[in-house]
Amino acid sequence: MKEGYTIKDQEKPHFITCTVVDWVDIFTRKIYKDIVISSLEYCIKEKGMILYGYVIMSNHIHLIIQSKESKLSDLVRDFKKFTAKNILETIKTEPESRKEWMLDLFKKQQKAIQEIRIINFGNTAITQKKFIPCPLCGIS
Repeated sequence: MKEGYTIKDQEKPHFITCTVVDWVDIFTRKIYKDIVISSLEYCIKEKGMILYGYVIMSNHIHLIIQSKESKLSDLVRDFKKFTAKNILETIKTEPESRKEWMLDLFKKQQKAIQEIRIINFGNTAITQKKFIPCPLCGIS
């Protein structure tokens, strides 16, 4: 599946937003937030992700990340695929009042993550010391 955005500078930090299909409020439940955090921890330990910061909103995730071992686009792809698969499996197996509705919606869309937005902050490296407010939701 071709994404609508291309990461041109694979070695630089990027601000990335992953949005849930139809803005479904998946992350209002702790169990799904924990999956995201577990996926991030795995990517840091096993895939060479450098995580400068993240925010988990009710229906999307903001990340400032960099890859030290591979192409950033491959890392993002793997993170999204693994996280979406685990969330879908959890929806199927754990108590969830919205289970049928969500699974039906996701099945119609044929994907659990709808889009990715990537913003490269020029040629300057993003560091943990540099504060960057979220341009999409205004969180500071």
